[in-house]
Amino acid sequence: MNAKTEYLSDFELVGMLKKDGKDSELAFTELYRRYSSRIYVYCRKFIGNSDDAKDLFQEAFINFYEKAKNEDSLINVSAFLLKIARNLCLNFKRRDKTEAVYQEYMDFKEDFKDDFQNDHEELLNLITITLDLLPPELKDIFILREYEGLSYTQISEITNLDVSNLKTRLYRAKQKIRELLQPYLEEFAKY
Repeated sequence: MNAKTEYLSDFELVGMLKKDGKDSELAFTELYRRYSSRIYVYCRKFIGNSDDAKDLFQEAFINFYEKAKNEDSLINVSAFLLKIARNLCLNFKRRDKTEAVYQEYMDFKEDFKDDFQNDHEELLNLITITLDLLPPELKDIFILREYEGLSYTQISEITNLDVSNLKTRLYRAKQKIRELLQPYLEEFAKY
């Protein structure tokens, strides 16, 4: 933490970031300190793989550094970073088809039926795998709302979707999760 930047607003830090030299470095370090954990958690939840999430997280901050210097009216740094991270995660998911996740899901399904010793942990794993099976446009909204706790207005700013569309996507995501988990929850309830 640097006393010179610690009490500055995000807007002031972005102004410093646009300069070259030590001020730019100090500003970036402070913005990184403020937002790195939140952006990493978002990437981790979205991607599900910590190595890939770390790569995307680092790429998000590199992109932020490059883009912030050219952005004229950057007011909401948190939303700007989340938007960059979101786009990187969506692009990554488009490249990485769900075949491997589906196979993992099928393998887990068999394990889930056979072994109920760690019920709580297995249920959380099943939810995580189910989340990975959602289409990226539904998964994204679900994570931003349920894990990040963002309002519909905040999500709208990040995704450029209107609130009614967001609510519809969130409803569809919850329905899909419920649909995928229902057979296992029924089986789980028997025990």
